[in-house]
Amino acid sequence: MRILVAMEVHEEHVRWIEEAAQGHEVVYWPVKGLVSASVSEEELAKADVIIGNVVPAQLRHARRLRWLQVSSAGADAYCKDGVMPAGAALTNATGAFGLAIAEHMTALVFAMMKKLYRYYDNQKNADWHDEGQVESVYGKTVLVIGFGDLGRQFGKRMKAMGAHVVGMRRRSGDVPTEADEMGTMDKLDEYLAKADIVASCLPNTAETYHLYTKERFDAMKKGAYFINVGRGSNVVQDDLCAAVRSGHLAGAAVDVTEPEPLPADSPMWHTPGLYVTPHVSGGYHLQATHDNIVRIAAANLRHFLAGEALENVVDFATGYKK
Repeated sequence: MRILVAMEVHEEHVRWIEEAAQGHEVVYWPVKGLVSASVSEEELAKADVIIGNVVPAQLRHARRLRWLQVSSAGADAYCKDGVMPAGAALTNATGAFGLAIAEHMTALVFAMMKKLYRYYDNQKNADWHDEGQVESVYGKTVLVIGFGDLGRQFGKRMKAMGAHVVGMRRRSGDVPTEADEMGTMDKLDEYLAKADIVASCLPNTAETYHLYTKERFDAMKKGAYFINVGRGSNVVQDDLCAAVRSGHLAGAAVDVTEPEPLPADSPMWHTPGLYVTPHVSGGYHLQATHDNIVRIAAANLRHFLAGEALENVVDFATGYKK
């Protein structure tokens, strides 16, 4: 069995992978950052297992591939027809990113509600100016759209600070401990009208493409805050800018845009009250995330070699965990 590791790993990560490999041959391709690696045809042709994100088009050379463990939560690029070799399993790194992204989201909420962005702008101008009243998370209704790992982690933090947390999924089910109630997407507009904070953690699918339109922003409670850490394609960006400029939304913060990088002439950069970070809430920015990605891969490698069921198997219809 030949295992190709096509992701950045540190010394401790190598030890975890080698222990899980149980003596099988492991080859490390040099990679820096959470990127899709460009691997030689010769190396791909010899791989039975690949850990890490390889340029999808190159997988046609991986004729022996039996299992691909990607280092991202989204695997939609590998779910297109003809990308994965026939019969090969596909798993992702769901569960690795929740801590980092939920903390980023929490920081965005407080920065907007406590007017920290305004005070920072004032500081740059040496302007000692009171910006007036601020808001508290306590007692607010927080709607988390997409209540998977990211949504649950964010919901847990909001609930701990006294918010009423509503999680939204495609289908009804039990109410997890991280939420106070659960809703389904067919009642989205009804819940939008009640929420003080709307946090979107949705993947890029046909159903979520441009989900947030002028009509959706109009359906939101006046004075609400909007956060998007899912995919930029979920939002009609001109409509979001208009909702913030008009004052209907008290503020908005996005870590994802369409396209990425965001063009310099996009109005998103210059809309007061709208805040952009360049898709940095996840990735390797928090060391714990990188460690978790490798731990998930190592655990799945043990399962694979033992003939056991794999964790985080990808649904080819959504590109995310089933």
